[in-house]
Amino acid sequence: MTYRIRRVRPLALTLALAAAFPAHSQTSLSDTVVTATRFESRASAVLSDVTVIDREAIENSTGRTVPELLARIAGVQMAANGGLGKNSSVFIRGTESRHVLLLVDGVRVGSATTGQANFDNIPLESIERIEVLKGPASALYGSDAIGGVIQIFTRQGREGLHPHASVTLGSEGRREATAGLSGGRGEVSYSLAAQTLREKGISATNPAAGFFFNPDRDGFSQQSVNASLAWRFAPGWKADARLLHSDAKNRYDSGSGSTDTRTDLVSRVGAVGVEGRILADWKSRLSYASSADDSTNFNGGSPARFDTTQEQWAWTNEVGTRAGKVLAGLERLVQKVDSTTAYAVTRRSTDSAFVGLVGEAGPHGWQLNARHDDDSQFGGASTGLLGYGYRFTPRLRLHGAYGTSFKAPSFNALYFPFGIGNPDLRPERGRNTELGMSYAMGLHEFKLVRFDNRVRDLIDFVPPTYRAVNIDRARIEGWTLGYDAQLGAWGLHAALDLLDARNARDGSKLRRRADEQLTASLDYATGAWKLGGTLLAVSKRFDVDSNGNTVSLGGFATMDLHADRALSRDWTLQARLNNLADKQYETARGFNQPGRAVYLTLRYQPK
Repeated sequence: MTYRIRRVRPLALTLALAAAFPAHSQTSLSDTVVTATRFESRASAVLSDVTVIDREAIENSTGRTVPELLARIAGVQMAANGGLGKNSSVFIRGTESRHVLLLVDGVRVGSATTGQANFDNIPLESIERIEVLKGPASALYGSDAIGGVIQIFTRQGREGLHPHASVTLGSEGRREATAGLSGGRGEVSYSLAAQTLREKGISATNPAAGFFFNPDRDGFSQQSVNASLAWRFAPGWKADARLLHSDAKNRYDSGSGSTDTRTDLVSRVGAVGVEGRILADWKSRLSYASSADDSTNFNGGSPARFDTTQEQWAWTNEVGTRAGKVLAGLERLVQKVDSTTAYAVTRRSTDSAFVGLVGEAGPHGWQLNARHDDDSQFGGASTGLLGYGYRFTPRLRLHGAYGTSFKAPSFNALYFPFGIGNPDLRPERGRNTELGMSYAMGLHEFKLVRFDNRVRDLIDFVPPTYRAVNIDRARIEGWTLGYDAQLGAWGLHAALDLLDARNARDGSKLRRRADEQLTASLDYATGAWKLGGTLLAVSKRFDVDSNGNTVSLGGFATMDLHADRALSRDWTLQARLNNLADKQYETARGFNQPGRAVYLTLRYQPK
C-alpha cells in the first residue's frame, strides 16, 4: 500500500496557520525519560519517539481530561462517547485503543474484561508528568503495547515542605477542588493529595444515537486520593510505597423518557518495592503491585458488576557494561475477573523474562530488546526490538527501528456470553518499522518520523451477531512532522500527522481515525502574565451508525485560549476558554462533544 500525499490538501490552509499558532512545549532534548528503555535515559539518546508532558505543561494545557491532553500531542488521536468522564478511546499512530498500554508509576492499569484502560478516571491533578512512547513496546512490556505506551507518574515527595491547592469553577456546573502536601527530610519523603470534582455535564448523545438518545444532562462526579512514601534505609537502597484511588459516578443515556444508566467506577493502583545497588554498576529492584478496574451499572434492574484486578510481581536489574547498560528481569502477571456476568474462565497468568541493551559510542547509538511471555491460555509469545541511530553532526541524527508486538484477547472477546465471546481467538500480532530524523538548531527542534505498522489476526466484533473474530490484517502507516522552539518569552509548537489506517483485507478505513491532524500552539510570558492559544484541526473520519452502516464524521477545528496571572509569589489565577467558536462536532457517531466552555482556577503553590 502506498501512502498518498494528496491527503494533505484538506489541511493546506490549517498548516499555514502553524506559524501563527505554533501545543505547549513538550519533550526537550535535555529531558530524562524512562518508558523507552525501562531506566533513566537522556531524551536526546533514546532511539524511540517519546513525548514528555511535565507538570507545568499540564497546568498550561486546556485539556480537561487525560485523553483531551493527549490528543494535543503528535501521533495521538482520541474519540469520546460524550462529555466529561464518558468513555474515551486513545489511538497512538492509528492503532486501536486496546493496543495502547497504560502504566501508572510503572504499574499496568486497565480492564481485563474490555481489554483497555479507563483514561477518564485518572485525575489530572494527581499527575506530575506523562511520557508517551509511540511505536511497539511488547519487547519491553509484553501484551498490549502494539501502538505504544502511556506512562503516568504521580506526584512524589521531595526535600522540604511543599503544599498545593486549587479551586476550579466553570461551564456546565463544573466544580473542582484539590489539596495536597509533599515533602521530605533526610531519608524519608512523602506525598498526600485529595481531589473532588462534580459537573452537571452536557447531553452525551444526539438523535444519531438512535434508541439511546435522551436530551438531558449526563453528569459526572469524582473523588480521588494519591499518596506515596519512600525511605532510604541504607546507602544506595530505598523502599517505597504508593497508592492512587479514584471513585467516580457517571451517567449515560438509555433512551428518551427513561432513567439514565448510572455507572459507579473505581480505579485503584497500589505498589510496594525495594531497590538498591548490589554493586557499583548493578542496580536491582523487586516490587509487587496491584491494580483494579471496577464498574457497576445501575439501570432499574439488578446491578451489573464487572470487577477486574491485575497482580504483578517484578524483578528488574540494570547493569553497566562497556557495550552499554544491560536490562534483565522477570515478571509475573495474574488477571482476575469477578462479575455478575458468567464468564467461562475468570483467571489467567503470564510469566515473562526480558533482556535488553542500550548504548552509545561516538556517533552511534543502539537498542536491543527481547522478551518471552508464557500465557496460561495461549502459550508462548516472543517479541523483539532493534534500533540504531547515527548522529551525523551534533545537531542532526537519523534513527531506524524494527519491532514486533502482540495483544492477548480480552475476557470479553473470549468469554462474554450470548454468542459474542469466541474462545478460539488468536492473539493479535504486529510488525513495525520506523525511520526518523531529529535536528536541533539553536532554540529550534525539528522531528520527522515515518512509521509502518502491520497487524495480523486483528480482532473485531462483526455484525449482525457481533461475535468476536480475527479479521486477517490491518496496515497502519504514516508520517509525523514536529517543530518546537523557545524564543525568549515565546514558546512555539506544531505537529502534523498524516495517517493511513486500513483493514488490509478489503481496504476499508479503520473506525474513528482521521487521515490528518494538526496541533499548534503559541505561548507568551511577560511579567506576571502567561498567555497562549492552542489549535486542534482534524480531518474527516469514519464510523458505524446504530444500524451498522458506515458514515462519515466531518472534520473540525477548535481553538482554545488560556491566560494566567500571578497574584503573588504563591497564588495564581488561571482562565481557560475552550472551543472558542463553539464548534459542534463528533468524534464518535451519535455522541456530542462539549461546546464553548469557560473555567477559572485559583491555584496555591508556594515557590
